[in-house]
Order: sequence, then C-alpha cells, then structure tokens
Amino acid sequence: MQFSENWLREMVSLKLTTGEIAERLTLAGLEVEAVETISMLSNKIVVGEITAIEAHPNADRLRVCQVTIGKPKVLTIVCGAPNAAVGMKTPVALIGATLANGTAIRKSELRGVASSGMLCSMAELGLEESAEGLMALSAKAKPGTTMNDYLAMKDNIISLDLTPNRGDCFSIRGIARELSALTGARLKAQAIKKIPAKIKDKPKISLKAKKACPRYAGRIIRGINNRATTPDWLLERLRRSGLRGISPAVDVSNYVMLELGQPMHGFDLGKLNGAIQVRMSTRGESMTLLDGKKIKIEADTLLITDSKKPLALAGIMGGLDSSVTEDTQDILLESAYFDADAIAGKARSYGLHTDSSHRFERGVDPTLQQTAIERATALLLGIVGGQAGPVLLQESRPHIPKRPSVNLRKQRLDVYLGMSCSSAKVSSILQRLGMKLRKTKQGWSVKAPAYRFDIQFEVDLIEEVARVIGYDNIPTRPPKIAMSMPELSESDLPDSRFAQLLVDRGYQEIITYSFVDESILKAFGVAQHAISLANPIASDMAVMRTSLWPGLVQALSYNLNRQQERVRLFEIGRCFEQQKGKISQEIYIAGAICGNQYPQQWASKPRAVDFFDAKGDVEALVTQSSHQERYHFDADSHPALQDGQTARIYCKNRPMGWIGAINPALQGKLGLDTAVFLFEMALLPLKSAKLPVFQPISRFPSIRRDLALVLPENTPARSILGCVRQSAGELLVNLELFDEYRGEGIDSGRKSLALSLTFRDSSRTLKEDTVDALVDKVLSELRKMYEAHLRE
Repeated sequence: MQFSENWLREMVSLKLTTGEIAERLTLAGLEVEAVETISMLSNKIVVGEITAIEAHPNADRLRVCQVTIGKPKVLTIVCGAPNAAVGMKTPVALIGATLANGTAIRKSELRGVASSGMLCSMAELGLEESAEGLMALSAKAKPGTTMNDYLAMKDNIISLDLTPNRGDCFSIRGIARELSALTGARLKAQAIKKIPAKIKDKPKISLKAKKACPRYAGRIIRGINNRATTPDWLLERLRRSGLRGISPAVDVSNYVMLELGQPMHGFDLGKLNGAIQVRMSTRGESMTLLDGKKIKIEADTLLITDSKKPLALAGIMGGLDSSVTEDTQDILLESAYFDADAIAGKARSYGLHTDSSHRFERGVDPTLQQTAIERATALLLGIVGGQAGPVLLQESRPHIPKRPSVNLRKQRLDVYLGMSCSSAKVSSILQRLGMKLRKTKQGWSVKAPAYRFDIQFEVDLIEEVARVIGYDNIPTRPPKIAMSMPELSESDLPDSRFAQLLVDRGYQEIITYSFVDESILKAFGVAQHAISLANPIASDMAVMRTSLWPGLVQALSYNLNRQQERVRLFEIGRCFEQQKGKISQEIYIAGAICGNQYPQQWASKPRAVDFFDAKGDVEALVTQSSHQERYHFDADSHPALQDGQTARIYCKNRPMGWIGAINPALQGKLGLDTAVFLFEMALLPLKSAKLPVFQPISRFPSIRRDLALVLPENTPARSILGCVRQSAGELLVNLELFDEYRGEGIDSGRKSLALSLTFRDSSRTLKEDTVDALVDKVLSELRKMYEAHLRE
C-alpha cells in the first residue's frame, strides 16, 4: 500500500520526520518498502485562466488564447488543445519554466503569432504518462498560484509492505491510528456527519447468504451529474496512492476505501431490475466484468444480483451491465461487510486481483459500513450534486463477527518480554490500541476493537505490548530454557550427510518451489498422480511436484543461459502424489549434471560427463547406506530419459529411483543444447547406516585371480558379479570389475568382462589348489548360468 504523507499528517498530529515515521512503522511490523519524494514542478508553472480565444490567422488547428495569471498584463499564448475554453483554468508554463520532460519554455512565434508561454496537460507536468487536452483545474483555483502550491507538491509517497494479518492498516485512518498508538500523538477526530435524506427512495435488499454477507448498506442518490470533474485535490491523493481517476462516482468510492479501509461500489440504478440480492452463485451463470472480461461463474461464489442477472462478484469486481457511466443520473451506493473466508482465493480463481478483494480477504471492519456510506455521500453530493435517500442497512447480527475477550496475565507478559513492565504502562498501551480493558487478579481481560481480527490469544496481546514498547527497547538477556539433549542414533544419517557428500563431489545445492506447471510434469511423464491446487498462486504453479527433476532442469537451463558451461546441481525435497484418494509425500534426493567432468586444467584434456559419471555419484550415495550391497541398477525405460542410457535403481528388489540421460526430444523442447544426465531416488532407505566394526588386519596373505570372461552382450554385469559371489563363498573378500571389451577377437553379440577376485582365510594360509578349486567352481557356474567362458 502507498499513500501521501501529507494526507497521513492530516489525521494524526505527528512531530516526527519522514525518516522517523518510516523507522517507527517498520520496527512495529509495518515494513516501509520505500519513501519517494514528489518531484517539485517549476515555480514558473502557475494557475492561469483563459479569458478569450481567437482563431489562429495562419493555422486551422491552432488557436490564440488570452490568459490571465492574476496580474494586470494578459498573456497571449498559442494553443492547439481541443478542450481549451473561455473561463477554463489550467496550468500555464511561463517563459523560463522547465517541463517534466526537460523542455525549457522560451518566447517563440508559432505561425507568425508570438506566444508567451504554454498551456499544459497532465502529461507535460509529469502527472500522467499520456493525456488528451489541457489539464482542467477547479473553478475555485486562484490565477497566479504556483502549481506546487495548488497541488501540494511538497510531499512524500510512503509505500508499505503489509502482512496479511494487518488488514486494519490498509487505510490512511488505520495507519494514523497505529502511529498514534506507537508515539502517543493525538489522533485527530474525523467528523463524518449523517446526510439527511431529501428523497424517500430506498433500495430493496435481500441477504440470502447471511454468513458470507451479514451486513449490507445501500443508498439511492438521484439526479447526479457524473460528467462533473473530480476535484484536483482528490485526484492527486488517488494518484499518490497508485490509483487513477475514472469518474466522480468511482473516484469517491476509491477515496473512501483508501481513507477508511471500506471498499465500496456504485450501480447505475437505471440498469437494475427489482431488489438487490446477496446470494451464492448457481450453476451456469455468467457475466461480463468491468474490465470487459467475460467469465463463467464458479460454484460457491458470492454474488450481488438483481432479479434477472448478476451485478457483481461480491468484494471483487462489478459487472459491466450495471456500471456507472457519464450518462448515469441515479446511483445505488453499496457498502457491505463480506466475510474473509467467502472472498479468499476467489479473485485469484478468476485471474483477478483488485484493491477490494485484497482488503476483504484480510478482513474489513464490520462496523464501518454506515460510516463509509455517509462519507461517500457527502463527497459525492459536493461534486456531482443530486439528492440522497435514506441509508438502508440490512444485517444478520448472529453472523457479524465479535471479538473475543482474551486474558492477559502480567506474569506471563513479563516472562515473554524478559523484563518487568508496569501495569499502568501496559494499560496505557492497550488503551491506545483501542482495546477495552477489565482488571483481573492476574492481569487484564482484554477485548480488541472490531477491526483487529488478528487478536485471538494471549500471545497476540503480548506482541502488541512489545511492538509499542519497541523491540529495540527490550533489553537483551540470555534465555532461560530447560534443555534436554535428544538421543541421536549414529545409524540414522542426517540429510546433511548426503548433501555434503554431493557438495564434495562438485555439486551445488538448490531449493525450488514445490508448486510447478502441470505441463512440465507432463513433459517429463510424471503427471499421472499430480495433486492440483484449489487456489494456485499463479497459473504456472498449479500442481504439486511429483518429481524434483523439473525444478532442477529449469535451474540448470537458467545457469546454462548465463554462460555456465559446467553445471552440477542437486536438491533434497519432498514430492507429492495422490493415489486412490490418499496423499503421500516422500523425501527424494535428485541431481542433474552437464558439461565437462572436471573444471578445465592443464594436466588433462576435458571430457564431457556421461551416464557412468552420474552412476558413480549415485553409488557414492549408496555407500553411506547399510543396504549398499542390496542396491542395483537395471536397464529400463522412462518417458523423460533416453533409451539405452536409462536405468532403474533398486534396493532389496524394490524400485527406489531412476538414472539416465534426458531424451533428445525433451532436451530440444526444454531448449538444452548439451547432454544432461539426471538421477533421483528416495532418501529414506539411504539414511540407515551400518555402524563400522573393528576388524584387525589379517595376518595371512591373500591370493588374487584375474578372469577375462566372454559372455553374451545382453548379460548384465550385476548378474555375473552376483553369481561369482555366491559361487566363491566366504573366502572371496573382494570382487571388482576392472575392464569391459568389445572388438577384435570377440564374436559379434558377445563381450568380454575382466574380473579381479581376491581370496583370503582369516584363520590360515590359503593354498593354491584351494583357490583353484573355487575358481573352477565359479567358472562352472558361469558357464551353466550365462554361457560364459574364459577368453583365449
């Protein structure tokens, strides 16, 4: 939210500087994002009044205006603006003035007529990006007054980043109220008088959704002139709050929303049929919104309707068919309280975000509706004229939220603050915050004002006291905490163990969103069990991720596009699936690599990463687990991975993850011009570690045998290694695959694997014939099981 500092100071008697205001608000939890000083105009830009207009003798589109600026001498100024008119008051840039775009005004001749200045539009003053015609000023503007004084340009715009729990501060009045409580400054009374009814017309209002809308105020105003001009002071306040002027009726509604925090809406009475109804939507309804967008109304949407059609999405946006235009003569003003739960998320579901929905979602004061409609009526009648009818207030009292009484214990307050605060000071603070107090034996019974939805529990009151005292004024003391050391099993490895291992292998950890675009899950072939969000924060974050790969690859692509040639990323995070109505969330560890295996160096030639580099990283992770010997890789196929370079990871014969190269089609779709290798596996099975047990170095020598085996091409190395281990028995203490060969001397369809077998007996020295017998047994089993034989 942004607002004018001058406007704020009109509501509260502050002696603080702008910087001190920003500091106090920020330290109290209302973060000031920015303070922007309004750019002053040249003092040679003043209010002028056009007293006469003549046609230009040498140009059809130019006119010669006589302009007074409050001095005896009348200026002759050539102007081409179509809206220039006798009696019009408009900004005049005198000779020597400089416009917002840097243009210097000099005396000049336009088609033979001398011009002593320039009549200005809002764009030329830098108030709007573009404008048609001259800026029309109020008839009350005094010629000769500088535009700096007329528009009160000596001002600052303060921008706040408010948290959702502080809906009470989405108004100038709310911020002034907060500063009054924080500083003790006097909050100026705001006299809002009831406007007496001049006509008897009353709207007919029916509340059919009483929980969603327990209070609705309406008032008819007839005979308005909506072609009138909104006063400059009001437009300028809207502009400094980030809103643009539209029409008097809309401008007044926006002004009251900014001033008091109550969103309002106006309907063209001539376009309504029958009574106003506040109800929930029914199937098949549709409407066109004010912005021209046609929508199909979803179920469970709160609507404002008449007897024939929807008029507005309650608390979000009005409809085009009942909108107020320049031709509107009779208007129905709406000021309602809509329950936050009824509005929350609805605007987003229609792809909208409005100032009204932003406030209603966070909670609006349920006692403010009649005050706001009286304030809006007074402003509107002063601008567009007309006659107002009585205010009709329809309400369902049982559904209007009431603030609970919350007990605050003095002792608990002191414990939380870490200091003793006098009862008188606490009472003063709470009363300044608008709380009603009743003294109790242990402290106070406190009732928050209607606009403080965030005060629910004792800790909320303690926070309020701490905010007003100032967190920086609370002394720093070491906490008194009864701590117990939890028992941590050495066999239960922390996530950081695996993260550090990958960091040591050259990876960098990333954290990506759990919400992703469903289309990218489909591209990776992992969207089958994705969970859709009811109210996504954005269209490209509409489902929960079922895999870490999309986020990893997007981050990898981001880095590649910024000239990072060697990228190694990993993430540890939850993935979410829904099957048979049950939602599961499991922690996975995943990685993505591309580029060279090692950074460029003088001692070796660069080599691009391949499948086995990624597999080596996975095997390094597996070695941390007590089940490492039960992990294995089997060739498989995955929609996101390339055939022939894809394997499924198993533990105890249960699938635990995948590893492979991104297939070329997906690689092209993602805009990747280099091979990328991925892995992903469940983390929980890895976290069980085998505790090391001391084993003395054997006193007896070992015997090594190397076997070069020829076997069918499609035989997995894992199967061969398993057969060797089982056949060799307990005397085999180490087994390694150290070579694979295809080529000369090996028949087509076959390959050669070289194995190293190390035998040792811990109780005696092995004899050669014992080892030979074991090797013969191994070869016999391999021949029988896999048609393997020794290479000649």
